[in-house]
Amino acid sequence: MLWRKQTRQDTPPSLPPFLGRTLPSLLDEGCRHTPNGDAFHQWSASGWQTFSNEQVRDAAEDLALGLLGLGLKKGDRLALLMHSDVQFCIADIGSLLAGLVNVPIDLTQTLENIIGTLQHSEAKVLMVSTLDLLNQVAPFLGQAAHLQHVIVAKVPLQWGQQKTHTSLDNSQNLTSVPSPSACLSLSAVHLNEAEQRWPYCTAGIKVWSLVEIQRASERSLSRAQVQSLRTNIHPQDLATFIYLPDAAGQLQAVMLTHENLSSNALVAFHSLPTLKRGGKEVVLSFLPLNHVLARSLLYGHMAYGHSIYFTTAHRVMKHLQEVRPTILTTVPLLLEKVYSKLLEAAHKPSRLGIQRCFQHWGVRLAQRYELGRTGSLWDVLLRQLADPLIFARWRSLFGGRLRYLLSGGAALDGKIVNLFAAAGIRILQGYGLTQTSAVVCVNRERLNYAGTVGPPVVGAEVKIAPDSEILVRGPLVTRGYYKNPELTRTSIDAQGWLHTGDLGIFTTGGCLKITGLKKDLFKLATGKYIAPLPIEQRLRQSPLVSQAVVVGADRKFCGVLLFPNWKGLRQEAQRLGLTLSAEDLLRHPWILKRYQAIVEAANCHLPYWSAVKQFRLIPTALTVEKGLLTPIGQLQRAAILTRFTSEIEALYGTAAAATPPSEPFTTPPPSPPPDLEGDACPAFAQSLSPRFTT
Repeated sequence: MLWRKQTRQDTPPSLPPFLGRTLPSLLDEGCRHTPNGDAFHQWSASGWQTFSNEQVRDAAEDLALGLLGLGLKKGDRLALLMHSDVQFCIADIGSLLAGLVNVPIDLTQTLENIIGTLQHSEAKVLMVSTLDLLNQVAPFLGQAAHLQHVIVAKVPLQWGQQKTHTSLDNSQNLTSVPSPSACLSLSAVHLNEAEQRWPYCTAGIKVWSLVEIQRASERSLSRAQVQSLRTNIHPQDLATFIYLPDAAGQLQAVMLTHENLSSNALVAFHSLPTLKRGGKEVVLSFLPLNHVLARSLLYGHMAYGHSIYFTTAHRVMKHLQEVRPTILTTVPLLLEKVYSKLLEAAHKPSRLGIQRCFQHWGVRLAQRYELGRTGSLWDVLLRQLADPLIFARWRSLFGGRLRYLLSGGAALDGKIVNLFAAAGIRILQGYGLTQTSAVVCVNRERLNYAGTVGPPVVGAEVKIAPDSEILVRGPLVTRGYYKNPELTRTSIDAQGWLHTGDLGIFTTGGCLKITGLKKDLFKLATGKYIAPLPIEQRLRQSPLVSQAVVVGADRKFCGVLLFPNWKGLRQEAQRLGLTLSAEDLLRHPWILKRYQAIVEAANCHLPYWSAVKQFRLIPTALTVEKGLLTPIGQLQRAAILTRFTSEIEALYGTAAAATPPSEPFTTPPPSPPPDLEGDACPAFAQSLSPRFTT
């Protein structure tokens, strides 16, 4: 395929029909045009709980009125520390109906970043899914100066004064706090004796159950208020702050309006012309709703009245078989895992050798296919023959009736796209950023090529700068960064172009191809942003490290190449009584353990998904002469990635952190010094417990 740079990608002048909407109005449209009694499905241990879109809208209205009853005013911030489920949807739409700006917080963030987000956003209300989540953050809520209320979506029956209510969570009876004017002491709930030393209830912070807030609205007495909710919010009002790391690793709040998100959701769905409305489309949703991609598409599903099933990443493969969705949005990591399983099955020894032979033949046949090209007549006939024997089984892994498989968040290897396409599983890749409300480009059903992310959606203007940076303009672009006008000014120029930090070119057919990064940030295959600079800086603080290069773009996890400071390393070796050659020194278990401690110290204060999982010691040095450093000492990342390709592949191809030790060191001396491991990371600098966040 031919590629060419394109200075501008023009878009059709048909955007107005998608403008002028608030986010709650999208749910209203779904209720009005495609009322669906099975619109929302929540997985629980006892099975699926089902709610209509009207039920969810009613619950959101009750929450909105209850929030206003707390004395909140338009523009106040409400933070969401919640699982990605029906309760998140109610909290999201309810807070937006009340005219609030909501702040979804990543459940996998560190405690210090969670509290920092509450402080920076000046949130007056924190809504959490469960008491287990609240108990983890409660000791530190006193540091959030503006926080006045905490609302718990699900509470146990014995919590507070027992009252029986009917709510969306009809699996149990929920309760309210004993007194709305009293400050509830949470130490009497789930906490052990050691935990009760913390001041769980700072004076002035009131704790409520969601049901109590909803009941306070008294629907029959507030119909006029319900009608006025929608007239008090406008498309240009701020809807949400979404926090992302900058190049230095500091979280910055991207400000998005109602129209940013609503128009983007509608134009993204407009790009899928055969998309049906109502319960004819079944959605399995497992991506976190605090991320803009899943959340923006959720608004589209609400507007179209689709049937949505909420699950988790741990249960998604099981629920694909059970729900049999027609729409699935994913990040590359899931597809990479399925792809690896298919290749493994093709080569795995089996007593039924004929099955392995068929699988191997099917993989070889699919690997010859290229999306967008018909291929030879012979290959077409072979694929038709393989379809009932092999490819139908591959499709069954996704439930067997998938119509739209959307992939975003990070780059997906073209060979995976082609292999699935050969089996009749068409992946539509997209490209976008939080700063663009999710979707800038997406492949179309008839304009889909591996390695591209499709043409821009309606209303998105995309320009390739002279240095190949991708620039974006249109109603999808953020208003800027909260409390950071300087970052806003440097990110969005005077003509309104957002500088994405990504590099790209356009194909002759108008599809965008991402070619690299201008910014230091990169994304893992999970779609999570990684800021390498602060990690590298912390690693270089060790006298044993000369340079560090964090890698992992489009990979499962972070790795790092460590370049030793030989003077410091020799001194450490002398301290340990080691007299070895340079090569053997880098293989010695004590030295490896020492560098592991350095890596773990650098991981402190990082969410677990951004921590460095593997490292590799590189005996050479980075120099200007080798083209690996700039004259002022900055890393030439592209050159380093090329120069050390084999070392990087070794990071992701084996579990070993470095080359296995040579024979003399397979058994280290019996008593290594106790200071090799370093200090433990404090709980405040770690992520919330995965027990309660996944």
